[in-house]
Amino acid sequence: MWLEILLASVLGFAIYWFVSRNKEETLPLEDGWWGPGARPAAAEDESIRPFKVETSEEEIEDLHRRIDSVRLTPALEDVRFHFGFNSKYLRKVLSYWRNGFDWKKQVEILNRYPHFKTKIEGLDIHFIHVKPPQPLSGCTPKPLLMVHGWPGSFYEFYKIIPLLTDPRKHGLSDEHVFEVICPCIPGYGFSEASSKKGLNSVATARIFYKLMLRLGFQEFYIQGGDWGSLICTNMAQMVPSHVKGLHLNMAFVLNPGTLTFLLGQRFPRLFGYTQRDVELLSPFKEKVFYSLMRESGYMHIQCTKPDTVGCALNDSPVGLAAYILEKFSTWTNPEFRDLEDGGLERKFSLDELLTNVMLYWTTGSITSSQRFYKENLGQGFRANKHDRMKVHVPTGFAAFPCELIHVPEKWVRFKYPNLISYSYMARGGHFAAFEEPELLAQDICKFVGLLEQR
Repeated sequence: MWLEILLASVLGFAIYWFVSRNKEETLPLEDGWWGPGARPAAAEDESIRPFKVETSEEEIEDLHRRIDSVRLTPALEDVRFHFGFNSKYLRKVLSYWRNGFDWKKQVEILNRYPHFKTKIEGLDIHFIHVKPPQPLSGCTPKPLLMVHGWPGSFYEFYKIIPLLTDPRKHGLSDEHVFEVICPCIPGYGFSEASSKKGLNSVATARIFYKLMLRLGFQEFYIQGGDWGSLICTNMAQMVPSHVKGLHLNMAFVLNPGTLTFLLGQRFPRLFGYTQRDVELLSPFKEKVFYSLMRESGYMHIQCTKPDTVGCALNDSPVGLAAYILEKFSTWTNPEFRDLEDGGLERKFSLDELLTNVMLYWTTGSITSSQRFYKENLGQGFRANKHDRMKVHVPTGFAAFPCELIHVPEKWVRFKYPNLISYSYMARGGHFAAFEEPELLAQDICKFVGLLEQR
């Protein structure tokens, strides 16, 4: 009898383990209030209001005055970008910003797409909503939410939007046509910052989900890199029945597979890796450990005391530009730190780079944007429930070779078991939509095509 009880117990535990292991856990859909003071008793205004980016002579004159009074430290000899932003090249950037950059013209470019604001959980949320320019015959455009990260903005998507909304005009297949929604994360750009502690990626995912419902979309695709990757992942964990597909170009993956890679460098296939994985992660000490040490200093500051450095950056446009543009150098290609100009103009124009900086400067949002690090990473390693949860929504992943750290398919699949598309991209780094819009657009369409064939 005791043997039968023991066997039954073992069998019961095995069944429980198997069922619970494959259980598709979801994040709870809660609610929040991030505006000042107590939540009003009256219902929130759910209207969607047109918005227009504006500037003034006073704003431009103030910028010029601050640039004119800059005080720079001379760069060391032969230092290039190894100590951070090289002040010798910075003088060239400042000269163009002061004398050649036309902010009024860039504001006109920003206003080419329709802008809107709407109140969600006490915050004014800004977004652009771009539909195909011509009606589609026989089909409707696919709604696609695209979410930026730091130190980027909704402007990162300006070059990829026409490839997704009007692909035929740009020489691409029109099998998949999208209408694109690009919101600003709360505290970034034109989206209002929280007045309270606690607004993290999960709260942002819920806010953007409410935005999509408010726009009339019950099902939609989502895409993101950097913080956008985590926000979209959280949305897929929270409301999987509403997310048709999740496409990422960066993944926050805490994976035990690191050890298997170290063991499997000589025989990668035996451990589930490809030769390309070995190339992108070797030598491991340099590509992972030293790379993280070099590129994560800013993160430690922003995870602990973001307001302190924010005081300096919000007061100095020159300091702000150096702080942000340095990321567009080494995060685009780590080898650019060996160049005198940081390789900045190899992939972007100064107009593009400075427009992104201006979206932080004119809105005074650098400090609130940095607080997002404290809210998400300041509680410790794997402190959040979503860190330990898998994502069961169909997923596509674009692995750009110059991303901060390469994430092999094996590691992605551990977190996203319903991975249906994994692509080794030919070129590109962290700011994929900004740097390689055509490659990213093609991979999004490839993923959607594979998903719709299932």
